Amino acid sequence: MSMQKQQKLNQLQHVLGEGLLAPAWWLEEQGYSRALLSRYVKSGWLESPARGVYRRPGPALKWQNVVASLQLLMKTNLHVGGRTALVQRGMGHYVRMSGEETIVLYGPDRLPPWVNAIGLPQKFEARKDTMFGDTVLGLQEETWGAWDWHLTYSTEERAIFELLAGVPQKESVYEASVMVQGLVNLRPTLVSALLTSCTSIKVKRLFLALADLHRHQWFAHLDLSHVNLGFGKRMLVPGGTLHSTYLITLPSDLDDHAQ
Repeated sequence: MSMQKQQKLNQLQHVLGEGLLAPAWWLEEQGYSRALLSRYVKSGWLESPARGVYRRPGPALKWQNVVASLQLLMKTNLHVGGRTALVQRGMGHYVRMSGEETIVLYGPDRLPPWVNAIGLPQKFEARKDTMFGDTVLGLQEETWGAWDWHLTYSTEERAIFELLAGVPQKESVYEASVMVQGLVNLRPTLVSALLTSCTSIKVKRLFLALADLHRHQWFAHLDLSHVNLGFGKRMLVPGGTLHSTYLITLPSDLDDHAQ
């Protein structure tokens, strides 16, 4: 192997960190042609778990490898949120799991097709989070893996708002209620700031109605003086019971599903 080729290969170890996945277009921007990538795969220096995406040989992939690649390598504006963030923070025992697990990411960007083609047992889904605009309120970095990657997650406070945004189309109101029931340590200052920043009337009313139902200590300390709850009644489910304070209909048997 010529010295130039060896230098190119050595440089790849720095360009593409171990455990990360890189699409062909990204590697081409770093100076690696598709023909060269193909040769690296044939020689065993790279693996291609799906068409058009590459990684250095290493331990079995986990879903966090995908998130790290999206956030740290490709600079995609997507964070781990909603149900996934809550489960990662110990709320898994409140979730009725059925079928394959879905890793839910939030943000304005789209998921590249390869994330659901690399053979992981989890499915990835991206959802918009326009109700918070460009604010990073309620987002924080968490360290993961042998590489100490700093991955961006929603806090419990923001994650429950994101989950409620999917009710009833993608999330069950019953499960959402049980989730709120389990959130005993929310920070009222952050919750109040999120309620003020949130533009979804439905999400704010639903959150407050469920929080009122479960009466955690933090609920009494919320500052609602700057929270816009809109006007009129909102129907979450047909034939439900109207919450007298927050004017949103909830299932009449919601209490029966509390754990």
